[in-house]
Amino acid sequence: MRDQVLKVTLLVPTLNEIEGMKAIMPRIRREWVDEIFVVDGGSTDGTVEYAKSQGCRVIRQTRKGVPGAYRDALEHITNDIIITFSPDGNSVPEKIPELVEKMKEGFDMVIVSRYLDGAKSEDDDPVTAFGNWMFTKMINIFFGGRYTDCLVIFRAWKAELVQRAIEVPARAGYELYTSIYCAKHKLKVSEIPGDEPARIGGERKMNPLKNGLAVLGLILSEKFLPGRK
Repeated sequence: MRDQVLKVTLLVPTLNEIEGMKAIMPRIRREWVDEIFVVDGGSTDGTVEYAKSQGCRVIRQTRKGVPGAYRDALEHITNDIIITFSPDGNSVPEKIPELVEKMKEGFDMVIVSRYLDGAKSEDDDPVTAFGNWMFTKMINIFFGGRYTDCLVIFRAWKAELVQRAIEVPARAGYELYTSIYCAKHKLKVSEIPGDEPARIGGERKMNPLKNGLAVLGLILSEKFLPGRK
């Protein structure tokens, strides 16, 4: 499968990330992916203009939250693999080629884990570190997963897998849902280690309490509500 020609979209959700974009985007070599697709949630700091100047494909987000950005983008993406990427410095662009090569081995999803083989997060605080550990442990116990990091944005998916995702709660996220979905359906998943550097500029969009409650709610509904697939 390594010789299979798979087209890759790097999907970048943005909202006032000009500092991170200017620091990170020049490090992404264009031969790594077939397109860079930016979904912007209403930036006012020049993020959109900068993305366009770098040759990125840009659309304005119409739905709520990062899941809404993904849903908007999926209406336009036709490539085989989607890599979701944080432009605020949390995702290390030099891991992109390794992600693509791993996907060529036939995996449905490959995660860049912040907690595998010595990788570390410089963006975690005690609350988010505990939450990531707890929710990952719950998914492994409830659904038979073998994850070390079920919530990180930086990962590669088969596009058809993301297309099957339900309309997840705005704060719970596709990352959580697809981690559960792959575990429940015994799909082929792998992880590679990757550090998470500290955020560059901008404001953190995630509210630990509200996001944590949404994540917990989705996990419990997937486990205990009848009819969930």
